[in-house]
Amino acid sequence: MAGDELHDTARIARDLIRFDTSNYGEGRSNGETEAAEYVGALLEGMGLEPEYIDATPGRTSVIARVEGSYEHPVDTARGERPALVVHGHLDVVPADPANWSVDPFAGEIRDGMLWGRGAVDMKNMDAMILTALGEILGSGARPNRDLIVGFFSDEENGGVYGSHHLVHHRPELFAGATEAISEVGGYSVEIGGHRAYLLQTGEKALVWIRLRTRGTAAHGSRVIHDNAVTKLAEAIALLGRREWPLHLTGTTERLLAEIARLLGVDPERTGPDELMLRSGTAAGFLTATLRTTSNPTLLQAGYKHNVIPDTAEALVDIRTLPGEEDAVLAEVRAMLPDDVEIEVVVRDVGLENPFEGPLVEAMVATLQRHDPEAQVLPYLLSGGTDNKALSELGITGYGFAPLKLTPDLDFPAMFHGVDERVPLSALEFGHAALTDLLRRY
Repeated sequence: MAGDELHDTARIARDLIRFDTSNYGEGRSNGETEAAEYVGALLEGMGLEPEYIDATPGRTSVIARVEGSYEHPVDTARGERPALVVHGHLDVVPADPANWSVDPFAGEIRDGMLWGRGAVDMKNMDAMILTALGEILGSGARPNRDLIVGFFSDEENGGVYGSHHLVHHRPELFAGATEAISEVGGYSVEIGGHRAYLLQTGEKALVWIRLRTRGTAAHGSRVIHDNAVTKLAEAIALLGRREWPLHLTGTTERLLAEIARLLGVDPERTGPDELMLRSGTAAGFLTATLRTTSNPTLLQAGYKHNVIPDTAEALVDIRTLPGEEDAVLAEVRAMLPDDVEIEVVVRDVGLENPFEGPLVEAMVATLQRHDPEAQVLPYLLSGGTDNKALSELGITGYGFAPLKLTPDLDFPAMFHGVDERVPLSALEFGHAALTDLLRRY
């Protein structure tokens, strides 16, 4: 398909994919500056005045404020309606081209889909935000309230050089805002033959730790019981195989009841794990919201085959339910040997927001206008978003990147996965739904 035949949302998402903004974590990144300048130029073309903020060289976020019309009948004076933050991130996790069937940074169109790193997480939503604004402002209209539009750097590293930097150093950019919308919500899945949209109302807490063990450096042929690598292997096996107990939050209890209703089963007779597993492709995200998870993700030790190193390190990605961070860290400490050093690299809060109120009602109504079959369910995200940082300013964040998907597409597997892709039709649906929400709310 030729580029000029693409809907603007797909074209912009494709262009953003072609900026390799891979983020390797702990400050190592290809950077987001070029992508931020591309986004900023589009915002300027709409008559906005974007501001670029660099937390450190090459790590650029771009922010713009869109003035609302405040013409809704209930408004009697400008400013009654709080501002809404609409945000995305410009960085992506790395992709190994050897594992992909396409170039992950080519933005290829194939089989009615846009392929590439960021097609789902989350340059698709970035593009939807831009085209929704473009349509509203291009028509001479204004959104119904002030919008603070943000495209952050470094989300894939916990927002250290992105959203958290802005919240800590430039909080005035978010003045007047009380709510936010961003990624990983509002997408459709099939449950029991019904099309359901998962609206993200919260997210698990993030605790990234580094384990470090020390031992005796020696020739690889010797008998060395004080081996740092062996100690580390034993520690990560304990933590990686830990079966954390079931714990249902209010959000998850409500979701389970809705899944049981769609499946036509008794939730008292069908356990939470089984209900989540029967949610189809959604199970990839939902099963992880029933308990804490602790996954080793990186190992590092040694430099030669016949040299026993004196140190070994591992990174472990721990996601706890909101409010359980301290208790889980204490249990990790108790279950590992005393000589295993534990360093908290990144820690961020969990969120659980109500599935009610004007914004939730507006998002649900929007989905049902654009898909009359839509059944909208709340869920707790197993991962995290930049809404964590905004919560420090008292801003309540939801996930609403609306996509109407085919039942056979394992959408959760696209996040950080191989051959990441999104249907072009879903992008058009998302653009229309997001435009509608921003016009009305």
